[in-house]
Amino acid sequence: MERSQAGGPTKDSKPLRAAHPPSIDSLLSEAEAAQPLREYGREALKEELRRAIAEGETAAGAILERARIALARRFSPSLRPAINATGVLLHTNLGRAPLGAEARDAISSVSRRYSTLEYEPASGARGHRQDHIRSAARSLFGCADAIALNNNASAVFLALSALARGRRVLVSRGELVAIGGSFKIPEILEASGALLSEVGTTNRTTIKDYRRALTPDVGLLLTVHPSNYEIRGFTEHPEPREIAQVARDARIPWLHDQGTGCIEPLDEFGVTGEATVASCLADGADLVTFSADKLFGGPQAGFLIGRADLVTQASQHPVARVVRPDKLTLAALSATLAVWKTGHWRELPLYRAASQPPPVLESRGQSIRETVGKAKGVLQIEIVASEALFGGGTSPEKRFPSRALRVTHPEVNASGLARALRESDTPIVGRVEEGCLWLDLRSIDTEEDSAVARALSELSLMRQSGQ
Repeated sequence: MERSQAGGPTKDSKPLRAAHPPSIDSLLSEAEAAQPLREYGREALKEELRRAIAEGETAAGAILERARIALARRFSPSLRPAINATGVLLHTNLGRAPLGAEARDAISSVSRRYSTLEYEPASGARGHRQDHIRSAARSLFGCADAIALNNNASAVFLALSALARGRRVLVSRGELVAIGGSFKIPEILEASGALLSEVGTTNRTTIKDYRRALTPDVGLLLTVHPSNYEIRGFTEHPEPREIAQVARDARIPWLHDQGTGCIEPLDEFGVTGEATVASCLADGADLVTFSADKLFGGPQAGFLIGRADLVTQASQHPVARVVRPDKLTLAALSATLAVWKTGHWRELPLYRAASQPPPVLESRGQSIRETVGKAKGVLQIEIVASEALFGGGTSPEKRFPSRALRVTHPEVNASGLARALRESDTPIVGRVEEGCLWLDLRSIDTEEDSAVARALSELSLMRQSGQ
C-alpha cells in the first residue's frame, strides 16, 4: 500500500479493512466458553455469539463476554427478590406479606422430599389435604369448620357456585367492589352461575332494602368488606346483627367476604375499627372468606370458614378441586396458623415492620446515610417524617407514622434515581413524591439496610464519575 510522507494512506490507497471475527467453532473452543456451554448449552451460546458478531464485535474476548452477559440475562428468573421501600407493607405488586421463618422452613422441608399431603401414617390409608389446617383453623378462628383455597376470590367463587348457582344473591350497591386486576363482585357472581340482585344505593342501604328484595328465588345474602375505599358523608348501612336476622328469617346463608384476614385488632398500630375474622362470625355470618397473604401474614391462599354443613357442601363441589391449594401452600399455612396459635404473631415480618417505633426507624436511616456518606458521592439524603400503611386491600386511608430517606441528586431527577434503583441486581422500589425519591424505612426489612446503603453508594459514585 502506498503511504504519504506522514505515514498515512495516500488518496489512491484503499482503507484498512476491519479484522475478521473468529469463527463460531473457534470461539466455542476458547476456555471462556466452557462455563456458558455448561450452563446454557451449545445452541443457545452459538445464537448469542452470532448476535454479538452481527452487532459489530470482532475480538474473541469481547464476543464471548457479550454472549455470556446476554445468556445470563436471558435465562435468569424474572421472579426474584425485591426490596419494598414504598411504605405499603402489603404491596400487592411486590407479593404482599413476606413469610415468617416457620413458613419458609416448612416449605423448604416439604419441597425437598415426599410428604403426607394426602396420607394418614397411623392407618396407612388415604388422608385429606384440608386436615393439615382444619383443626388449627377451627380453634384460631372460632368456627365450626374451615377449608383453604388458592386465594380469597376462589373462596368467594366456590361458595357462590356451591350454594347459589341459578339463584339470586343480595348485595348492597355500595359493596359491588372491584379489587386488583379482575376481582369484581358482579363478574365473580356471573361466572359462578349466581344472579346478582342489587340492594339499596351506593351510599345508603337499609335493612328494609334487604327485606324488600327477598323473594323465593333468593339463595344467599352476600356482604363485602370495602377493602380499598371508604364512603363518607351521607351514608347508612345496617348493623351486622340486623343482617344476620334477615338471613335467619329468610332461611338463607349469609356469606361475608371479610377479605383482609385481620385476626387481632390493629389499634396498637394506629388502625382502629378493623373487624376481625372471629368478630364477623360472632356477628352472625354463616360463612366468612378472607385472604391468607394479607393481615394473616401467610402465603397466597384463601379461607372459607363457618357453619360445618355449608363448608362441607362447598368442599364437595367440583370447583373445590379446581381451586385447592398445593402442598407448599398448605405447609406455609399450617406453620403460620401455629404462629398465631402460640401467640407469636408479632414476630411475623409484617407485624415486626408495623411495630418498629419511629426513633428506631430514624436510627436505621442515620446509619444508612452515614454509610453512603463514606463513599463521598453526590447524593443528598435526608431523614424525614413519612406515613406508612398496611395496604393490599386493607384498612383504606388508615396511615401510621414512619420515617423515610429522601434522596436527591443535583443533576438526576427523582424518576431517574428511582429507575436506577429498580434496575439493581435486587430491585429497590421506592416512591417519587414532591420531586424527590422516597425510600420508606418501615417497609424495608432491617436485614436489607446494608443492601440499600450499598446500592445508594454505588449509584452515587456511578453518577459522579459520569458512568
